[in-house]
Amino acid sequence: MVVLNKIYTRTGDKGQTALGNGDRVAKYSDRVTAYGTVDELNSFVGVARLAAEGEMDKALSHIQNDLFDLGADLCRPDMEKDAQAEYPPLRMAASQVARLEAEIDAMNAALDPLRSFILPGGAALAAHLHVCRTVARRAERLAVELAGSETVNPEAITYLNRLSDWFFVAARTANNGGKDDVLWVPGANR
Repeated sequence: MVVLNKIYTRTGDKGQTALGNGDRVAKYSDRVTAYGTVDELNSFVGVARLAAEGEMDKALSHIQNDLFDLGADLCRPDMEKDAQAEYPPLRMAASQVARLEAEIDAMNAALDPLRSFILPGGAALAAHLHVCRTVARRAERLAVELAGSETVNPEAITYLNRLSDWFFVAARTANNGGKDDVLWVPGANR
């Protein structure tokens, strides 16, 4: 378990931070930007939970924990050295993706098929979940960009891809099972 006795360390005052393996990098590096965006997403999920209840709140709680796992994964480069690490690094697993897929399928089974694109909005929870969806997409783009130059766990990218789908279906669920979705009307304001 992590123990944080002192919150400020002054080690980042010159624009660098430590990765999970101890390497120091610029705070604007692609890796820090990717896991920082995952942290931002986790904060938005926390806001969404203010409007969630029951099973939706429970699912969002699981996602928040997964997002910490994801941040731990992304902050640790050198996957090929995992076996030699003093402590095995935490990596995203296929089981986490499978859980999201099962939840998406269960929520989607109760929804009518879409006949139009929908606009972000509707109920407060749905609106918050749409914000989460777009931040998840940005985190995914940044992780994919990082993977273009450094090693990234493929399950991390798959998880982010599936997570944005989860948020979309969850937003429809929060909109009275899709009945209160705000539909896009092409060219409506011409």
